[in-house]
Amino acid sequence: MPEQSRTRCDIAFRNATIIDGTGAARFAGDVAVNGDRIAAVGDLGGMAAGREIDCAGAVLAPGFIDVHTHDDHALLMRDAMIPKITQGVTTVVTGNCGISLAPITLKGPPIPPLDLLGGPEDYRFSSFDSYIAALDADGAPVNAAPMVGHTTLRAAAMADLDRPANDREIAAMQALVRECVEAGAVGLSTGLFYGPAREAPAQEVAALLEGLTGTGAVYTTHMRDEGDHIVDSLNESFDTAGGAGVPLVVSHHKCSGRNNFGRSRETLPMFDEARARQPVSLDVYPYAASSTVLLDDYMTKANRIMIAWSGPHPEVSGRYLDEIAAEWGCEQGDAFQRLKPGGAIYFVMDEEDVRRILSYKHSMIGSDGLPHDRHPHPRLWGAFARVLGHYARDVGLFSLETAVHKMTGLSAEKFGLRDRGVIRAGAFADLTLFDPAAIIDRATFEAPAQPAAGIEMVMVNGVPVLEEGKPTGARPGRALRRVA
Repeated sequence: MPEQSRTRCDIAFRNATIIDGTGAARFAGDVAVNGDRIAAVGDLGGMAAGREIDCAGAVLAPGFIDVHTHDDHALLMRDAMIPKITQGVTTVVTGNCGISLAPITLKGPPIPPLDLLGGPEDYRFSSFDSYIAALDADGAPVNAAPMVGHTTLRAAAMADLDRPANDREIAAMQALVRECVEAGAVGLSTGLFYGPAREAPAQEVAALLEGLTGTGAVYTTHMRDEGDHIVDSLNESFDTAGGAGVPLVVSHHKCSGRNNFGRSRETLPMFDEARARQPVSLDVYPYAASSTVLLDDYMTKANRIMIAWSGPHPEVSGRYLDEIAAEWGCEQGDAFQRLKPGGAIYFVMDEEDVRRILSYKHSMIGSDGLPHDRHPHPRLWGAFARVLGHYARDVGLFSLETAVHKMTGLSAEKFGLRDRGVIRAGAFADLTLFDPAAIIDRATFEAPAQPAAGIEMVMVNGVPVLEEGKPTGARPGRALRRVA
């Protein structure tokens, strides 16, 4: 290495409390950045820098990785990633819950849940490679690690989704999976809970997972059931992934419905048992309410329902269903049907289950935020700050080092994101600087579009995207292709 590169860097973070993303204890030191990489970590008093950043009193951590997003289209829009960078996120994993923008083109309105990502004009990518090329062409404020969705594959290969795929259709989907994996997809996801994939048997999913075997790609699943039949759904997920020899991530693990409060005591040991024979992990968001399209199943499970968006009645977004029904002079079930198509926030979980799952050693943090909702769940803006400020600092559920690990190093490891999620020489300079005493989520269910407090600076590939809490407008993010 030339002498100059050892004694000078582009940017130096000085006097930081460094939490490096590995789960190790924090330590004091400096971090030097050259170009898009971390050049050195430690006592770098003898190194000059083009720019010096005093981090006294602040924590410098790897940029946070949101492993469960629906940002597929938001990445291609201006300003749509502000909810992420304002809470320290530098990489998003897309294509979750079986839905991805590619590989498919649509002429008519997308069926639920494909409509969570956008309208027919947004489904314009006939190949996965063309979608990744679009990400590369304009960049984004954050990196994107895209997966391909099973429901998208079904919609591309089948005219009727209310049945299992036949041999010809499975072969067509297998060919698409191969194309997606070759293009760099980091995994395949399913949303077996939703109508368009509900009739797909485990054998259909297993046939598609054959295209992931030995590639390093992962299988993530929004399981068939997260309520009364959660044990059966977990076993199906373990068996399907295990049979293909593919790492499994169970999406937004929860125990849904009052009948199932407390069942995380039953489900988490199942993960431990499965991990003895195969790679298994999970993601979780730090709230006791979920959010998705208007679903009749959830109508009966939820303690209360807030409307996130409604096609025929956009004016009721952000209001509770019981209040809407009272105003309309009808039953809640009737109001629910009149609001379709739409989305809602469902209060269906127990806080103790949420805490237990968050604390589980192999759980990662994913927001599951829905950026196109008129009145989104607050997790879109607040999930990561809530874990750090509320659950780690205020509740004391786990250490700050553990919290950071769950959203950085652990996530990068499970999704194969090489040189991401850690602070060390040679890693990419994705960094988040925050005040550990001030960091907290400000987004609420009533007022969700509120940036987190305490995030001071965010850097992506060596370029600041947030300074003094304000977006810079830079778009240095990259499409992160799977590395075998």
